[in-house]
This record gives sequence, C-alpha cells and structure tokens, in this order.
Amino acid sequence: MNEKYKVLIVDDEEDLLDMVSYNLKKEGFKVYTAQNGKEGLQLAIDVFPDLILLDVMMPEMDGIEACMEIRSQPNLEGVVIAFLTARGEDYSQIAGFDSGADDYITKPIKPRVLVSRIKALLRRKNMNLSTDENTTESLKIDREKYIAIKDGSEIHLPKKEFELLALLLSKPGKVFTRDVILNSVWGMEVVVGDRTIDVHIRKLREKVGDDYIKTVKGVGYKIEFPK
Repeated sequence: MNEKYKVLIVDDEEDLLDMVSYNLKKEGFKVYTAQNGKEGLQLAIDVFPDLILLDVMMPEMDGIEACMEIRSQPNLEGVVIAFLTARGEDYSQIAGFDSGADDYITKPIKPRVLVSRIKALLRRKNMNLSTDENTTESLKIDREKYIAIKDGSEIHLPKKEFELLALLLSKPGKVFTRDVILNSVWGMEVVVGDRTIDVHIRKLREKVGDDYIKTVKGVGYKIEFPK
C-alpha cells in the first residue's frame, strides 16, 4: 500500500482521528479527516477517497445518513465505506449495511488490526468484483444487494459466505490459497483456521451447487463454470 490510496476518516472524536490518521500515514496512505457527517460528505465529493471510515453517532449528519448520501453520488459509486463505531448491536449493523456500507467494524480495535482490515477492503476493491466481466450468467453476485444470483434465482448469503464467493468469482479458474482467503475475507479480525474456511465452503456448495467450487488439495479453492 502506498500514498496513492486516499482514506477519509469521519468521526467526532479527535483522539481517534489522530490515532487512526497516524497509523495509516505510517503505512503510506493519504489521510483526510472530518468531524461530522455533513463535512465528511463534502470532503468525499472534493477528494474522491478510495475508502471512507464512518462513525455512526455524529453531529450535523449521522453516519447512516452520510453513507446514504455518499452512495447517492454517481462519482462515488466505487468508494469503499466501512463503519468504525462503538455501536455493536445487530440492528445498528443491519442499518449500516442497508445504507450501503461494505464493512462494519466495532470499537475498540487495535490499530494494527484496523490497518489490516483497511488493506483487505482495498484489496477486494482492486480485484474488481463487479462480476459482470468475470462470470457467466449462471452464477454472479450483486454487491449492492448482497446477494448471489444463480440461473436467475437470488440466493441470500451471510456476510462471510458472500465475501468468500465474491473473492472466488473475482478470478474464475484461479486457485486462491487458504492464506489469501483468510486475509481477504477475515483479515486480522479474528483468529480462524482451516476448519472455518472448510465450513464456509461446504455451506456455499450447499447453496450454489457442487459443480462450481473446486478443491485443490493442499492448496486452496477455485471457481469453475460447468461446461
């Protein structure tokens, strides 16, 4: 990661802004900050960041409304948005994702873990997961609706299963190693092992069919389309 990546942090806590800014700048990011949703929205329009970290509870305009406004801007469609907030309730997370967020990170979080999460989110962005170019009509994803579509039918997936499928679909035929899958889908969020990946793969196969996801023994997994 280098300074070509721009990160906008929107939070009304000055100490948090300073801490996160310091750690991101150490990693080579260009960092912008705002202390309320209204200011953050305008700054996002002005600087066109690659990723935005949003608090939920803020003056002027809260994070949920700011996220919705950002998503309504045509030139900000590709911006990655992650909530960074102490609000960990299920309903708050659901509201965050419904407003258009790509991730929801709860405070407190260690700086190194947060930086790893940000890097993982940017890697996903760079993989170009639009799937319109990378998949056939038989199986694809819709990132805005957070659904998979198989043969025209919608399949609703939990977040991690969706991200795992999106990763595999980003490059059909490419073998993704377990390490890459762990870093891209889980990041440094929690300590997980091979068993966790296997369980999610099994659940995905049950939903999309055994014909798509192939195991490469001792290496990882890949997507192949049935001929």
